[in-house]
Amino acid sequence: MSTEATPTPATRYVAVTFDCPDPYELARFYGAALDLPVAYSTDDFVLLGRNGAPGLGFSRLAEYQRPTWPDPTQEKRAHIELGVDDLDATQARLLALGATEPPAQPQPDRWRVLLDPAGHPFCINTGV
Repeated sequence: MSTEATPTPATRYVAVTFDCPDPYELARFYGAALDLPVAYSTDDFVLLGRNGAPGLGFSRLAEYQRPTWPDPTQEKRAHIELGVDDLDATQARLLALGATEPPAQPQPDRWRVLLDPAGHPFCINTGV
């Protein structure tokens, strides 16, 4: 039996991918919101990213069902937290880009919950 340690293979965080009905629509929204270019795309997938940094992916899912947050009927699976300097100004910009505002706002003075064009909740905050 050998006592030599097996080297751990390198693992890198590359992207988080969101299921959606239209990857190009969601990539347009997040690309504009985060100033990220398209790094790769196919008919059913778009990856946003820059210079080898972690990116955001959007994958077409034919049977996609919008999350109904805060109603638990169709739960969200994940969400993004975005740090911002000005909640009001950033919220107005994201709404103009196509986000919507759900009725529930747990702590609107500290963070805001918005919904992207595919219905995924995401938060903007001034620091956690």
